[in-house]
Amino acid sequence: MAKGEGGENCSAKELLKSPEILNSDHIKLDKNNGKPMLSVCNKICYAIGGAPYQITGSAIGFFLQIYLLDVTLLDPFNASIILFVGRAWDAITDPTVGFFVSRSKWMKFGRLLPWIVMSTPFAVTTYLLMWYVPNISTGKLFWYLIFYCLFQTLMTCFHVPYSALTMFISNDQTERDSATAYRMTVEVLGTVLGTAIQGQIVGNSNAPCIASLELNLTVSSEEINITHQISLEQTRKAYMIAAGVICIIYVICAAVLFYGVQEIRDTHGKSSKRAIPFFQGLKMVMQHGPYVKLILGFLFTSLAFMLLEGNFALFCIYTLGFRDHFQNILLLIMLSATLTIPFWQWFLSRFGKKTSCYIGISSAIPFLILIVTIKSNLVVAYLVSVAAGVSVAAAFLLSWSMLPDVIDDFNLKYPDYPGLEAIFYSFYVFFTKFASGVSLGVSTLSLDFAGYLTRGCVQPNTVDTTLKILVCPLPVALILVGLFFFKLYPIDEETRRKNKKLLEDLRINESDTDSSDTYSNKSTPV
Repeated sequence: MAKGEGGENCSAKELLKSPEILNSDHIKLDKNNGKPMLSVCNKICYAIGGAPYQITGSAIGFFLQIYLLDVTLLDPFNASIILFVGRAWDAITDPTVGFFVSRSKWMKFGRLLPWIVMSTPFAVTTYLLMWYVPNISTGKLFWYLIFYCLFQTLMTCFHVPYSALTMFISNDQTERDSATAYRMTVEVLGTVLGTAIQGQIVGNSNAPCIASLELNLTVSSEEINITHQISLEQTRKAYMIAAGVICIIYVICAAVLFYGVQEIRDTHGKSSKRAIPFFQGLKMVMQHGPYVKLILGFLFTSLAFMLLEGNFALFCIYTLGFRDHFQNILLLIMLSATLTIPFWQWFLSRFGKKTSCYIGISSAIPFLILIVTIKSNLVVAYLVSVAAGVSVAAAFLLSWSMLPDVIDDFNLKYPDYPGLEAIFYSFYVFFTKFASGVSLGVSTLSLDFAGYLTRGCVQPNTVDTTLKILVCPLPVALILVGLFFFKLYPIDEETRRKNKKLLEDLRINESDTDSSDTYSNKSTPV
């Protein structure tokens, strides 16, 4: 499909005035009410663009910690530095990229899509190097820190414009909600793919643990490497193969997004309104009450699931003793989440987003408690994994589906200040990434203090206790805090419907005004 055709000569305002206009990507107008409607093909292509972020994110989230500890043979302190600094850097890049995106000029293919296309080849290269073990005796800390930070920067150049694209594929709130549901389904499927590819390839070539390692014996990384060189090389090769497969999928998804979605140049008919400086816009965004409450709720619930994600593989291996099954447990969680996304989309449309948020996210609490209180039982672990995936799906879908409602509320309050969508989305991710970097760094460092033994078959009791705390009490506490802020979130279903109606009236009035101005100009004699 051709890109950019009609994008420069046909704004959203003109689409609203001309029901007969069809763009090259089948974004058509509903004959009954004149709203731009997205085809199923458009929604699927848009949703596929979200897969790279989740595929790489799940692979990194579930496996980077154990990769740094047991494959690259870095000590827990150095691994914690990489995880903390990498996440903190990733958080900083979000508002930075958001700043440059907000100042980007409209090009042939749009304002956001060029960022996605240009960042892709560099992102896949740095991702491959991040999973490569260099043949150097010193400097591995800097190798992984540099390429981890580079990849996170390039991934941000992909994901911030992609997230903001939600507001630029349709003017209609219902259409955006539908596209978001497609996106969340594919993104959760992306986590399944990332978990499956990384877990199954690496799991089948996992280096054996060191059974002879005593709890009070210190063995250097060099001695471990010499003793298990063959099996360790096989594991490292498996990580590279998994990274290569993920990179191929990354490129395919980016291509589908680019060729299957057209970016609307002006979603609210405000091209004539004045743009405002970035920092003034940032101040206005951060003073918008619904956005602040949504950020805080999303922050704490995301922290809970990220903390669980970062430590669950180690928990399955060492606390539950499922060394040969942990990749299947992780895959089952993500598969369950994927299959329940349509249910949550129906649930939120029936009972509202806030109610769905309370029920969906809080449903993880009893299963987190159960997994750490029962004795090691594989069947129970699989059942709990299925149930936990249902809550993961709710956390994925609901928080992101609320953000367009906040932006609509902001646009009604400040109708003369367009172009701030990238700020909303970039800072929405900024706080969660920064806090997750702190949590991952602290959790890895706490394992060091607890006496974590690199590639040991058995860990000290202090490590088991630490993993239980990181998997249950801390995530539960964070979920409860997040739900408190969601309770304060003011945009309920009644407010959302009212805002939707006001925005529709605003667009109609602007369209009528433009039509009258055009007619008057044509009627005025020269």
